[in-house]
Amino acid sequence: MSKGQGVRKAIADRFGEELRFFRGWIDQPKAVGAIMPTSSVTARRMASVIDTKSGLPVLEAGPGTGVITKAILAHGVDPQNLYAVEYSPDFVTHLRETYPGVNVIEGNAFDIRNTLEKALGDKTPKLFDSVVSGVPLLNFPVEERVAYMDSLLDLIPEGRPVVQLTYGPKSPIPAGQGNYTVEHFDFVLRNIPPTQLWVYRRGKH
Repeated sequence: MSKGQGVRKAIADRFGEELRFFRGWIDQPKAVGAIMPTSSVTARRMASVIDTKSGLPVLEAGPGTGVITKAILAHGVDPQNLYAVEYSPDFVTHLRETYPGVNVIEGNAFDIRNTLEKALGDKTPKLFDSVVSGVPLLNFPVEERVAYMDSLLDLIPEGRPVVQLTYGPKSPIPAGQGNYTVEHFDFVLRNIPPTQLWVYRRGKH
């Protein structure tokens, strides 16, 4: 493939991804959240929190079209060690076709433990290294966001992170309302819309 062909393919792939994301937004605006998919810059920053040497699998919540999934794999996570929970059936189909080695699970990330156990049974991992979350939390009441974060932190060792993106100026999960700490991780201007990244933990790191 020539350089020109490679550029054209990259543009076509990106356009197809944005069109697929827009269709998902039209069908389920509350579940999708943004009108454009996460940028590759944001995805790489989110994936950077993962410790690939921990020996534990990684949990991704709300992968959408798979931009962050791709970054997680590029970061060095083996596909069989990545578990991605997605609510949209259309996105689930796309993810399974695009990343056949990844454990793509259709279900509700707000009921994460039951979703995992229903899909995996006895093969459900006991712990994950970290959680990468693209779930559009601002679409849900604060008490549901807090419960969501507590449920994710129950699945990872003390001190390990849950990284969450948001399009608002503040942490979507306020401090002082659950068993976690809140840390601003990054502000990514090269995203539409610009994106704030936050990290949540229990204990020291």
